[in-house]
Amino acid sequence: MPLTIRHYLAAALLTLTLFLPGRATLPPLDRDEPRYMEASEQMLRSHDFIDVRFQDQPRYLQPAGIYWLEAAAVAATGTLERREVWAYRIPTLIAVIASVLLTIRIGETLFGAETGLLGGLMLAVSVLMTAEGRMATIDSCLLATILAVQTALLRAWSERDTDRVTPAWVAALYWGALGVGLMLKGPVMLIPALGTPLALALVERRAGWWRRLRPGWGPLLTLAIVLPWCVAIWLVSHGLFFERAVGTNFLGKVASGQQAHGLPPGYHLAVFAVAFWPGSLFAAMAIPFVWMRRRSAQVRFLLCWIVPHWLVFEAIATKLPHYVLPVYPAIALLAAAALTQPGGWRPPAAWWGRAMLGLYAALWLLVGVTLACAGPVLVWVLQHRLPVASLLVPALSVPLLLLSAWLLLRGRPRDALLAVSGGAAILSAGLFLVVVPRLTTIWLSPRIAQTVAMVRPCPTSVLASASFSEPSLVFLAGQSTRLVDPAAAADFLDTDRACGLALVGSRDEAAFRERLAAHGLAVQRLATIDGLNYSTGKRLSLGLYEAKP
Repeated sequence: MPLTIRHYLAAALLTLTLFLPGRATLPPLDRDEPRYMEASEQMLRSHDFIDVRFQDQPRYLQPAGIYWLEAAAVAATGTLERREVWAYRIPTLIAVIASVLLTIRIGETLFGAETGLLGGLMLAVSVLMTAEGRMATIDSCLLATILAVQTALLRAWSERDTDRVTPAWVAALYWGALGVGLMLKGPVMLIPALGTPLALALVERRAGWWRRLRPGWGPLLTLAIVLPWCVAIWLVSHGLFFERAVGTNFLGKVASGQQAHGLPPGYHLAVFAVAFWPGSLFAAMAIPFVWMRRRSAQVRFLLCWIVPHWLVFEAIATKLPHYVLPVYPAIALLAAAALTQPGGWRPPAAWWGRAMLGLYAALWLLVGVTLACAGPVLVWVLQHRLPVASLLVPALSVPLLLLSAWLLLRGRPRDALLAVSGGAAILSAGLFLVVVPRLTTIWLSPRIAQTVAMVRPCPTSVLASASFSEPSLVFLAGQSTRLVDPAAAADFLDTDRACGLALVGSRDEAAFRERLAAHGLAVQRLATIDGLNYSTGKRLSLGLYEAKP
């Protein structure tokens, strides 16, 4: 039975329910998310929608697309002055819902309604999607544009042996989504957008169906989306944007590991068990099905989507888990197809295959139990207390995980997927509703900003932070916040004795006071903020100072 609009609305509502918890309570997550938030806020305040900046520094890493989306969301909700984090995350929420719906649509087209629904569910509850879908960063929005591209490709490719004329809107969807993706993350968008059709052409040794995507006028649509901003930023930055964004950020990641993320090939495969949990086991179970059906058109399309993208990101030096997120929908659909198609899932024939799958299943179970118990363990380790509410997360999710394992042993993999997906949904909701709000030790920036707001001597007081330089502090405490060294913090207090504030950690206090003595300046401590900087793993004791009258 084909899916109707009511099925898609129900799927959208379920996805919304899964991804709402934590959107308002989760503070900005260092280091990328608050940079996007702050740059979007500055864009709104300055009305400069071309030259993206974080404080007074140009942010020449990727085009302005994500900043436009976040700025539009904040402007539409009227939350600019209140710095409401949930407003900046609206584009991500919309993108997540769109990604799940497009995954369902692609799965329905290839294998039928049940495969589409199970594939969409597997994507929605996966660990990586659960994390990325709550942050105001690029990757969830990029995923939605890639899925739009793949939807258009599938429509044109599936009609290659028919006399039907592929509608012009399909070509417009492909080239339009390509333009939007380029405005989000630049040349990275070309890897899935061109990799899939090129792989199909190589495997099938024909590419005539490509004409269905109107290559005559289609690229003009992409250029119409991308070119105006490219020309504007070229003129504003005198070419510096392209030198940094393409030469340093994009090509630099290919040649060397940036920001301590250089890792050998095989990294993405190694983290897959966690990043795609709970679907990772079902993906491993689908390998025999994929191998047997590798020559079928449906499986071929998904493999030509997965393989080029995966190989490129295994080959480049810089590696982060979200780099292969664009292939997770295709993997989810292959796993779902193995569960739903006739003669789909079956145990490996060879003993060593069954042994390897058994070991992977044990690892999968261990990962699930660890994730379920991580919340109360973190609260205990960091806060030295164990609220009863935090124990509900493992109490409710672990039984469903064990039920899933039992159903797998009984040969009921579809029921097992539904059971563990329920456990994963409980786990993520409990984490963001119960656990995260209680981890006050690691949320230093919100506590610092709140303390500054309470004790500042002037309404316009500016904070100079010498020992804590995370971008989230700039977003929460204000654009004028200065991230400096201890001596510069003392200099700042000397120049603004009436209103200035300085934040200095115990490790830097000697250098701070030495510079104060050189200025003949006495200070008084207004507050002490203790906690853990989760970005560096260092425990900090921060003093908030003002100059004595």
